[in-house]
Amino acid sequence: MSDDALAAEARADAGPGTVQAMLARACGSEKDGPRFALLLQEALPSAERLGAGALRELAPLLKHVNGLFARADVPIGYRERVDRRLRALLASVDEAYLPEGVLPVHDAWAAPLRERVRDAPSPDLTRFVRHLASLSAPRPTRAWHRACVALAGEAAAREEVAECLRVLAEDEPHCPREDGPHTGFSCGYHHLVHPHHGDVARGLVWAAALTGGPEAVPRLQAVALRMGTSGRDLYEGPKVAGAAINALGAVDDPSALEALWRLRTPVTNRGLRKQLDTALQAAAERQGITRAQLVERTVPAHGLGPDGSVERVLGDHTARVAVEGAAAVRITFTGPGGRTSRTAPAAVKDGFPDELRRSKALAKEVRATLSSERARVEGLMSEDRVWPYAEWREFYRDHPITGAVVRGLIWEFQGEDGLWRASLADPGGAAHVRLWHPIRAGVDEVRAWRERVVEEQVRQPFKQAFREIYLLTPAEEGTAAYSNRYAAHIVHYRRLYALFKERRWQANFLGRHEGGHHGEARGEFGGGEWRACFHHEPAGDDGDWAIEHAATDQVRFERRHGGRWREAPLADVPPPVFSEAMRDVDLFVGVTSIAADPDWADRGEDRRAAYWREAGFGALTASAEVRRAALERILPRTKIADRCALDGRHLVVRGELRTYRIHLGSANVLMEPDGAYLCVVQGRRAPGTLYLPFEDERLSLILSKALLLAADDKITDASIRRQIGRVIT
Repeated sequence: MSDDALAAEARADAGPGTVQAMLARACGSEKDGPRFALLLQEALPSAERLGAGALRELAPLLKHVNGLFARADVPIGYRERVDRRLRALLASVDEAYLPEGVLPVHDAWAAPLRERVRDAPSPDLTRFVRHLASLSAPRPTRAWHRACVALAGEAAAREEVAECLRVLAEDEPHCPREDGPHTGFSCGYHHLVHPHHGDVARGLVWAAALTGGPEAVPRLQAVALRMGTSGRDLYEGPKVAGAAINALGAVDDPSALEALWRLRTPVTNRGLRKQLDTALQAAAERQGITRAQLVERTVPAHGLGPDGSVERVLGDHTARVAVEGAAAVRITFTGPGGRTSRTAPAAVKDGFPDELRRSKALAKEVRATLSSERARVEGLMSEDRVWPYAEWREFYRDHPITGAVVRGLIWEFQGEDGLWRASLADPGGAAHVRLWHPIRAGVDEVRAWRERVVEEQVRQPFKQAFREIYLLTPAEEGTAAYSNRYAAHIVHYRRLYALFKERRWQANFLGRHEGGHHGEARGEFGGGEWRACFHHEPAGDDGDWAIEHAATDQVRFERRHGGRWREAPLADVPPPVFSEAMRDVDLFVGVTSIAADPDWADRGEDRRAAYWREAGFGALTASAEVRRAALERILPRTKIADRCALDGRHLVVRGELRTYRIHLGSANVLMEPDGAYLCVVQGRRAPGTLYLPFEDERLSLILSKALLLAADDKITDASIRRQIGRVIT
């Protein structure tokens, strides 16, 4: 019978014989995956209309069809509809039979359940696995929750579920080609879960959370980290990571909240970060607090004492892990004689290798938390947060890790008279506390704080006293909707994109593909209520596929309205939000502009040479002005103070052979008297002892160049000697 005749008979309510013929004809097309799927889509509706007895007679053939289809090379769009109908038919004729393809044939993460199904099949176990595969959303319904727990209990499968989660969390990816026939379901990309099995893997993750509770938390965190971080984007990594994140949000235990907190830094995928926010928001609502409060209350202490340290006795030695300042975490070892070393003694290495490894792992975890807290607290600069004094003292000042960041910052304390007073120390007895921002302070107050920070040699965890302030300019008041302050700059695009990621701005990637000709980077401020949009585009001169340079354009602002963003006039943007957003854009342009590239002068008559000279030696930005203010206070304390002077936009350094002008924005150097450019390429930075009130790579570069050029007669680098000229012999 021809295909057309079979199709016509199928439309006329075919009998068992016709259905059998249609299924057999479909099996003959197994090597042509799309045709195989289309023929089954015609045959299966007819099979569904057969009576129970006729279907039971067709059960062996249906199982054969299922086996062929599970191994066929069928596109995912064709596969889903056929799988759903075929599995329903098989369930109606044999409750204990688990169709092939529901669980992967070779993947290690499914082995515990797969082996249980093979060795001890039962209707209860089959129903449970089918239920896992029915989850097609990041967050299942409550009915799915209840059914999952009940079916897991009936199938006695909790141990297998826990073991599957362990493999997903800990085992290395496995390619079946190494020990068995290739099925098309996994190999070649080091992925863990193929799209055909994403739903069952997601259901398994949720089952582990619902049946394992707090004990499953470490492995749920590990799954989210492995499958949701960079390099795991292929196949179902984000889907499974999202399930783990949402499952953590459903576990009502402090350890789950701590796990979500730790995932905030390494997870950068935009969709997963939204799911993290959702999970944290749900957990916060259960406790009756805001998401921001939940985050600051779940910062892990890692077992550290109030002084930020913990000690472990290792035989005759004591290992101490301690937070030192706002940027350092160190391990020290003290021996029997009281001698302290930062290197583990041989007795510790040989006698306590596991304890030493755990101490190093703890130091690494504390270091990551400290870095994350420093970034989180700096993010508060764009918010108008006010804390009750007792709450601030508990979750900020007295926290063993957050406290290390807090102690180097200026805070404002509200007294009983309602007035706010700024202080580096906790005066006690305040009603409320807020983070000091120079945009709310007068010029004299800012100057006084800068003097005090330098005088007392306070190294702040981030720029605060010397923080740049960005106010609306008349030009921006005129344009109203956008700022052109940082437009028309030429930047190194790869560096710019990397900096977007580092500062947690979301951006599309420029390229010669659809949608790659216009870039828009978006950063959230003001506790997520405001968003800055920085526009940029390819510079237009790159001949190959990759974009080497980009041109900057407008900055616009949007305000959150429910789940949507609406563009807002610049005048409506709160001053701290505007200032912090423009500070980031200034950083993007200042760091990645070709004007800061010391090698650009070697390009000869490049058509962008005029821009390089103008931007590399032009007017100072707000960031460069702050650098100048810091140098005014730092230089008198250096050994080259008598050889340096600040002159407008330059630091003038008098060497033995020449005088040099270092631009305070780009750190580019001109030599007097002829104004020739001096190329000094930054080498590996050695740890120095010069005090700086904040971490600023460009400020460090300017000072290192000044120290070098003040003793230009002692320079040994041949390239620099040639540029300085014939004076050096």
